[in-house]
Amino acid sequence: MTDVPHAAVKAAALLAKLSAAEKIAFLHQQQPAVERLGLAAFHTGCEALHGVAWIGRATVFPQAVGLGATWDRDLLRRVGEAVSTEVRAFRQDTENAFRANDVADKHPMVSLNVWAPVVNLLRDPRWGRNEEGYSEDPHATAEMATAYCRGLRGDDPAVWRTAPVLKHFLAYNVETERDIIDIKVPPRVLHEYELPAFRGPILAGVAAGVMPGYNLTNGVPNHVHSLLKDALRAWNPELVVCSDAQAPSNLVDREKYFATHEESHAAALKAGVDSFTDGGPDSRLTVERFTGALWQGLITEADIDAAVGRVLAMRAATGEFDPAVDPYAGIRADVISCRAHNDLALEAARAAIVLLKNENEALPLVVPESGASEEGLAVAVIGHLGSRVLTDWYSGELPYAVSIADGVRTAFGDRAVTAVDGADVVNLRAGEAEFGPFARQDWGTSVQCPVPVHTLQAIENGRYLTLAGDGDTDVLADAATPDGWVVKELWEFHQTDDGQRLVRSNATGRYLRVGDDGRLVADADSAEEATAFVIETVTSGIRQAVAAAASAQRAVVVLGNDPHINGRETIDRDGLALPPDQEALLRAVLQANPDTTLVLVSSYPYAIGWAAEHVPSILWTAHGGQEAGNAVAEVLTGAFNPAGRLPQTWYAPDADLPAPDDYDIIGSGWTYQYSQREHLYAFGHGLSYTDFEYGELVLTVREDQRGSFTIAAETLITNTGAVAGQEVVQCYSQALDASVPSPLHRLQGFERIELAPGESRTIAFEVPADRLSHWSEELGAFRLESGDYEFTVGRSSADLPSRATVRLGAP
Repeated sequence: MTDVPHAAVKAAALLAKLSAAEKIAFLHQQQPAVERLGLAAFHTGCEALHGVAWIGRATVFPQAVGLGATWDRDLLRRVGEAVSTEVRAFRQDTENAFRANDVADKHPMVSLNVWAPVVNLLRDPRWGRNEEGYSEDPHATAEMATAYCRGLRGDDPAVWRTAPVLKHFLAYNVETERDIIDIKVPPRVLHEYELPAFRGPILAGVAAGVMPGYNLTNGVPNHVHSLLKDALRAWNPELVVCSDAQAPSNLVDREKYFATHEESHAAALKAGVDSFTDGGPDSRLTVERFTGALWQGLITEADIDAAVGRVLAMRAATGEFDPAVDPYAGIRADVISCRAHNDLALEAARAAIVLLKNENEALPLVVPESGASEEGLAVAVIGHLGSRVLTDWYSGELPYAVSIADGVRTAFGDRAVTAVDGADVVNLRAGEAEFGPFARQDWGTSVQCPVPVHTLQAIENGRYLTLAGDGDTDVLADAATPDGWVVKELWEFHQTDDGQRLVRSNATGRYLRVGDDGRLVADADSAEEATAFVIETVTSGIRQAVAAAASAQRAVVVLGNDPHINGRETIDRDGLALPPDQEALLRAVLQANPDTTLVLVSSYPYAIGWAAEHVPSILWTAHGGQEAGNAVAEVLTGAFNPAGRLPQTWYAPDADLPAPDDYDIIGSGWTYQYSQREHLYAFGHGLSYTDFEYGELVLTVREDQRGSFTIAAETLITNTGAVAGQEVVQCYSQALDASVPSPLHRLQGFERIELAPGESRTIAFEVPADRLSHWSEELGAFRLESGDYEFTVGRSSADLPSRATVRLGAP
């Protein structure tokens, strides 16, 4: 972080002028202003995972897992550039930025220290935060994270546009009891799988810091782990380590790893944590604990200086202390959701779409010249997600939203398209009392709740039934969306012996009853105190969907998840299946209209075994942000040729997955590298509307003066189809003579290229020899074994038409 002229000198000079008390105050996330030194207030952390979040309306790009599905480094760099430019606009033109958001009285402090990207590997598709990562592969994750960080950092050689922090170090891939779970990581898995995702962007010089994860790794909480220094600081001594929220207190309160907070905070500081995110904006407890630790001799002032100095150097690197040399100082609010950024959001949403199946060229849809044809409607868009654009916990506020139904109407014309929700409309009846009607959506189950949860959306006002009032006991149709850290719009239906239903709040665990005034309240602590309801179906969603599908030439069924429900931060999924009501809807529509396309809009893979066998064409996209509907419609109609590729394995419904906390990808066969389970769709899979032919693979070994060498893998790719298209060319290796279990395939390189019909291009991958090595626990280092290595190039980890073998000797 010392590439700003005199940044280190300026930071050191400021540090020397701070009193001990002031420096202790600077250990908290919210650093106070020091007017006598001209230091403004500062805080670490501005969420910027796929757009500026939690501040106001800003450009919303596809979820990170969708960006990972693009396999496009240049696109990720440009998205990072747009996001960091909007962060700068909020930071530097706050009044105008918030006036544009109609909240001119809200002026929060926006930090140029951005907490993004997430580089945790998508080892387990049941992970609640699957949407936040790029890939299950460490090389792909490192490459995409480096590209995004490069955009966040900016191209100026001296000043950083924003200072990105990688999340969450390390082995963080479980939400259930995430703050106390101990993840066991074998040495080979640590060095070959876990660490490379962090090492890539750090060694590239584009990451300013790292955030530790909540969990323990091999018995040690990540916030006091020796690898903070032995790995991260060995790669870059100036990295700023920001704690995760409340994690410092967890060392005592939840993990019981230390007896006192003075001991725990001292240990975290000495382990390498520089900024303590604890107690929200109130720094009082953090200051008290460090003051006590210093007084007790648990830390020295030199320990404090090291941490505060790194944060000051990061601040200096953004040009804060020398605005005259800041090339980004002129950025203003007019860049927020500007035309160029909106266009980029559409480009990213297009690039993220994966064509999973296209039997008998069912896609693209043919657009009738006159819209509606003699046979009836052109397209029926069916499903709750067909008419909605959903955000997630780390999304910004959408500046506008184009749903899939909106996009299809643009392509076909309003009169040629109908949109049907597909949800049952129900009343809750208890004697003479009736509540509703509500559209009831089934969102499935999770580890925390094995009973399906539902939302109830009032037909009268479109609002969701939610909890309100003191103690969350009032029940009102008042929520615009299911949202919040605790989602108060989720309801469980528990059947009684006589066939009625008890309705239980998933948020509080209390049951509904009809109060004395005839209104619904959620204050019954037991089933005995609850009111039993009859769920009366007013309108069958499946019947409406079947009628719409039968009257249309083509049906598009849109299924998936709400990112705030059953698979999100703190909540893991309990399996890979679609919610039963969603699959029932799909089956009924397909029976009514065989020309049905399934569009999955989801933050994670589903085990769609029946659909994969029976539905002619299937698309998958992560939640794609403001332009999701236009992007999907362009792919459906062939206006854009899909080229997204899966960033993780889609397992078959009967695949026996390891336990969620089993991090031994080698011994337990996790990910495409080691899994020999039945897969629906392989890592890297994705189809196109054109065909690509792969030529012979030629390998060349190039030795350098130091005795190491690089393998060049080169092949010719030709578009043999009738339309232009993009191909993601993937290169893998396998050690055929390995003395230890080695990956079945190991990604070594990838390129997303575009070819016109008949066009050919030679693609070459440079693979350093050290990327073929494995970690030797005996040596405590990587080891390259002599033997045969097979290189393959192709369309996915399971479709590799070009292959060649080379024999290598260890240097």
